[in-house]
Formats: sequence, C-alpha cells, structure tokens
Amino acid sequence: MPKDLSPLAKRIRELLDFDKRLYFLLIVMLFWVIRYLTNTIILEAIPDSENLEARGDFMIFHVFNTLNYLWTPFALLWKFTVIAFLFWLGGFFLGYKLPFKELWQFALVAEGIFLIPELIRFLVYLSPSISTSYLEIQEYRPLSLLSLIGFDQVADRWKYPLGTLNVFEVLYATLWIYGFYAISRRSMKESVIAVLVCYIFPLTVWLTWFVMVYRD
Repeated sequence: MPKDLSPLAKRIRELLDFDKRLYFLLIVMLFWVIRYLTNTIILEAIPDSENLEARGDFMIFHVFNTLNYLWTPFALLWKFTVIAFLFWLGGFFLGYKLPFKELWQFALVAEGIFLIPELIRFLVYLSPSISTSYLEIQEYRPLSLLSLIGFDQVADRWKYPLGTLNVFEVLYATLWIYGFYAISRRSMKESVIAVLVCYIFPLTVWLTWFVMVYRD
C-alpha cells in the first residue's frame, strides 16, 4: 500500500511546484540557442567555410538545421510522453497506480539535465584549434563511452549507443528514482526497482535493437 509522504517526498514535491509551461519554453529556448551556437562553430571548423558559405554550398545544412530547430519542441513533447508512458505502464505491471500527468510533468523537469552536455560541447569547442574537424565537434558526446574511446575508433553502428551511455543518463535515472519516490509514495528501494524496470531495461532493449538493425 502507498505510504504517507515522507519529509523527503514532501520536499521534492515542493521543489516541483512551479509553472511547467514557462519551464518548457525556457528549455526549448536554451536548446535552440546552444545548438545554434554549436552549429555555427561546426560551420567555422569546415575548411574554406567562408567561400563555401558565399557560394551557397551550405544551403542544405541550413535547411536541415532549421527543420531541427522547428522540430525540437515537438521532439521534447514526444519524449516526455513516451517516458511518462513507460513509467505509467511499468508501474501498472508492478502493481502501482500512478498519475500520468505527474509522471509527464516530472519527465519535463528531468529533461533539464540534458542541457548540460549540450552546453559542455559548446564550451569545449568555443575556440577550436586549427586541427579540429567539424566531425569531431559534431560527434562529441561529453562524458560518454564514445568520447572515452573516440568517435573515429568505432563503427558507425556503435556511435549512437556509446554516445547514449554517459554520465548524464545515470544522473537522469537518479532523478527519476527521487521523482518516482515522490509521485508513487513507495519506498526508495521500490523506486530504484521501478526505474530499472521502466527506464533502464527499455533503454537497453532500444540500444540493442539499434545495433542489430543498423546497416553499415
């Protein structure tokens, strides 16, 4: 049976008591700004970029970036919905009745952790050396297995999975432990198990499937 809220759970709920709409707009704007600045650095790292830009050779690059900016809020909304559904469904199988709205709102809040690697990538290559290639900037995933091994040392099929296995995914899962703890009113041990079942396991399945179906 669900227990009464512990002091920690009450504190978490208090911290989450703010306008989620403004928070969402802030996250989207920050993603836009950081990615725009990073894409500018990527372009400048391409040899003879000024002449290529003047000739219009970067038109496709700009078109795809613009589409990516436009898609960002919808991609985030979709991600929040999928994550919340995984926790709602996983909770159902574990015998917990969870409010989908609160799970969705926590997915929105927890997404802020993924602004940090975007910002780190921008800061690391803020003043790139002459030897830095645009692919090095584009493929850089801070504090991940990919950055540890080197993007040029692995086959293409492994870049996304190794880039996804990073410190920020661990922090994200940890945030969800506390979020699940506050939302479900279950024990911390039960919350850890729920995150393993609802997030870690599906993520492992997804990355395994990606590697298996990828065509080099």
